[in-house]
Amino acid sequence: MRRILTSLAAATMACGVMQAQWLTQQFNLKAGWNAVFLHVDPSHAELDNLVGSDPDGNIQEIWLWRPELSSQQFIDSPQAPISTDSRWQSWSRIQGPASTLRTLTPNLAYLVKVKDSVATYTWSLKGQPVAPSYQWTTSGLNFLGFPTDAATPPTFDTFLGRAPAEFRRSAEFFRYPGGPLGAGNPAQVFALRTTPVRRGEAYWIKSGDYFNRYFSPFEVSVSGTGQVKFGELQRTAGIRINNLTTSPLTLRLGFQASEAPPAGQPAIAGEIPLLIRGTRNIQTGSYSYTRLNAATPATWTLAPAGADGSGIEVVLGVDRSLPGQNPGDLLAGVLQFSDGTSQARVDVGVSSIVGNTTGLWVGAAAVTQVGQYLKKYALDANGQTAIDADGKFVAISTNTAMTGVATPYPLRLIVHNPTNAPASLFQRVFTGYDTQTNVVVANSEALLDRSQLAQARRISAPHLPFTTANAGWRFNGSLTAGATVSVSVTNRFNDGQSNPFVHTYHPDHDNLNARFTQTVPQGSESYTIVRDITLQLTPPADDFGGRTSVGETLGGVYTETLRVLGLARGGGNADTRNFEVRGEFILNRITSIAAVSAAP
Repeated sequence: MRRILTSLAAATMACGVMQAQWLTQQFNLKAGWNAVFLHVDPSHAELDNLVGSDPDGNIQEIWLWRPELSSQQFIDSPQAPISTDSRWQSWSRIQGPASTLRTLTPNLAYLVKVKDSVATYTWSLKGQPVAPSYQWTTSGLNFLGFPTDAATPPTFDTFLGRAPAEFRRSAEFFRYPGGPLGAGNPAQVFALRTTPVRRGEAYWIKSGDYFNRYFSPFEVSVSGTGQVKFGELQRTAGIRINNLTTSPLTLRLGFQASEAPPAGQPAIAGEIPLLIRGTRNIQTGSYSYTRLNAATPATWTLAPAGADGSGIEVVLGVDRSLPGQNPGDLLAGVLQFSDGTSQARVDVGVSSIVGNTTGLWVGAAAVTQVGQYLKKYALDANGQTAIDADGKFVAISTNTAMTGVATPYPLRLIVHNPTNAPASLFQRVFTGYDTQTNVVVANSEALLDRSQLAQARRISAPHLPFTTANAGWRFNGSLTAGATVSVSVTNRFNDGQSNPFVHTYHPDHDNLNARFTQTVPQGSESYTIVRDITLQLTPPADDFGGRTSVGETLGGVYTETLRVLGLARGGGNADTRNFEVRGEFILNRITSIAAVSAAP
C-alpha cells in the first residue's frame, strides 16, 4: 500500500501546478569582470533568454566555477576563466545556444563580464529564493558568497567577529572590483574594517586546511531544493535554525509576498496562509498555532552554539480551512530569516496549491447514540392494560429519545469523491496497479494486474449490502468542508446475500410458502431495510492539526435512519418502523484519483 500511495503522490505532483515563488536579486556590476553569488534560482529560463535577449548586450560572458572536492586538487590562487579547464563552464553572447553553460544554478559563484563601454550596470535577476547551501573544501580556495543584509551590509571585520577564531586568523579573501583581469582584479581584501561584505558578491576564500562552516551567525536548513513546497497534500514542513556563534542570538522570521512571476510562469493567486506550530496541550494532544504574515513576524532567542537550545525546529503548516479559495490556485510567499545584529538575511521560498477533496476517502463512523422505541399503553379503570374492540393493547405514545450506548459501534465508510460530481458510498473498492502499471481505484479485482496483486489492497464495509455489480450509492452532493450530504441504501427483503432477516435454509425465513412453491410478499418472513445516511461535515478544530489537515481529513456528525418496511396495508403503504442512530465520523483521503474504474 505504501508503494501505491507513493506512486500516487508522485503522479499527483507531476501533473499539478508548478510551484514557484519569486524574488529579484540585484547585482551592481562594473565594466569588466565581476563576481556574483546567486541566492535565487533563475533556472526557469535559459541564459539565451535570461541575458541574451537584452538588446543593449551589457553582459557579454558568464562563467561558472564548479570545484572538484577531491583532496587531490589544490588551488592556491584565484583562477582566471579559461575554456581548457574542465571546472569552468561558460556562456557567451557570441556562442549563444552552443555555450556549455545554459542555465544558472543557485548557491554557486559566477564571473560576469560587462562590456567596457558601460561604467556601471544593475543586473536584476528574478528567481526562486532558496536557503544557502555551501560546499567547502580544504584543498585550497573556495569561491563563495555570504547571505548578508543587502540594506546594511556589515564589514568583513564585523561579519567575522563571531566566527571561530581559527577561521578569522587563517582566512584570506579576494574580490573582483571590476575591470580587466590582472594584478588588481581579483585583489586580496586587506581593509577588513572598512570593506563591506555585500550580498550577492562572490569571493575567493583561502583558509589553509581549516574546514569552515561559518557563513553567517545562524544556519537555516531546509531539505530538498532549499524551498518549502507544500503542494496540494502536504500538511507540515520543518525548518531547522541553529546559532553558530558563542553568544545568545535572537532570530526573526518575517514574511514577504512573492513578486509577480516572470512571463510564461504560473500566476500566483495570493499569499500563502502560514501557521507556526506552537506548544502541545498535554490533555488534548493538540498544538496551538500562530499566524505568520508580513504584519506578525516571529522571534526566538537561541542559546550559544553547542549549548542546549542553540537550535530549534520551526514547524510550518498551511491553513487549508480558509474559505474563498479555488482548488488548483497557487499561493506563495518568501520566508525571511534575520538576526538581531542585522548581519545576515536568509530568504526561503514557500508555496502551496489550494487542494480539493477529490479522491478516495476511507474512515469510520462511531455510533454513540441509539433511538429508543418504547411504547406506552393505556390503562383501564382497574389499572390494567386497556384492550380495544379488536383485542389489542391501546398504545398512547412512543418514546424515541436518543440514549447513549455503552460502547461506540464502528461502521466503516468508503466514499469516493469525483471532480465536480456527487460522491458515492461503496461497499468495497480495490487499489493497485492495472495492466498498464497505472495506480487505480477499481470496483472489481478483475481490473487489477494479477501479477501485482500482492501490492494491491481490498477495502470493504461489511455492514453494507453486497452486490456483484458494486456500483455504489450516490450521495446528493460532494464532500466539501461544511457540506451536509445524504444517501439511501436499500437492502431488499429478498436479498439472500445481505439481508439479515433472510436465512436460505430456514423455512420460516426463506421467503417461501410452506410448500416452497411460491415467494411470499415483503413483511411475511423478512423486511426491506432502507438506510438513510447523512454526513454533516463540521469545520475543523481550531488548532494546528485541525487547520492543516483539511485536505486529507474530514469529520463531522453521522446520522442514520433505518426504515424497516413490512406488509403492505390499506392504500398500498407498507408497515414501517423507524430507528435512528447518531455518532461521529472521520474520513481520511488515501488517494486523489478522480475516478473509480468500473468493470464492464
